Amino acid sequence: MTEPARRSDTLDVRISPVGLDGVLGRPRPAGGLVLFAHGSGSGRFSPRNNYVAAALRRAGLATLLFDLLTEEEAAVRRNVFDIDLLSERLALATAWAGQQANTKSLPIGYFGASTGAAAALVAAARAPEDVGAIVSRGGRPDMAGAVLDQVRAPTLLIVGGDDIGVLELNEQAFAQLRCEKSLEIVPGATHLFEEPGALDQVIDLAGRWFTEHLAGRSGED
Repeated sequence: MTEPARRSDTLDVRISPVGLDGVLGRPRPAGGLVLFAHGSGSGRFSPRNNYVAAALRRAGLATLLFDLLTEEEAAVRRNVFDIDLLSERLALATAWAGQQANTKSLPIGYFGASTGAAAALVAAARAPEDVGAIVSRGGRPDMAGAVLDQVRAPTLLIVGGDDIGVLELNEQAFAQLRCEKSLEIVPGATHLFEEPGALDQVIDLAGRWFTEHLAGRSGED
């Protein structure tokens, strides 16, 4: 039986006080809000993250894709790899979402890619009460360093089976996590999950993880 289509609104937003541009997608009803932490200088227009976000909205989850850096900051290459700075911006966006009328009741999940995964883990470790679930896609959780064992949010690491090097780094980081956790390997996939069907497998895994761990935490009727 085909599920009825969900109404989903998207709007451009600006996250204060820094002035980060973003796109908020809001299905009705929504079972949670997933904030996207992009990596390697990517931003709210990331085609892969937008593809994932659209699917999550169809599954009943609100999404917030936003630039973690301003244009001026992004022009400085070292900022792209500044995990502390990126995690602070994710925390800022989380606080902003908690103040908006249409998102403040929604439990929060983080979806991190590449260096964004490390930023998500650091932000979650610093504010464990704010985050209900984390998903990493081809991420670098190892860059979260010493805070890995402080993460309390249920964490799913998704890695391509042919993402040589990154797979091993994920396995090492996974061993350091002390929260509820899972490591899922997509066979034949490389770092960007460009292979046919690979990104759809990521969507299926991420959607189920967020739905399971954010369910029941929402303040919506």
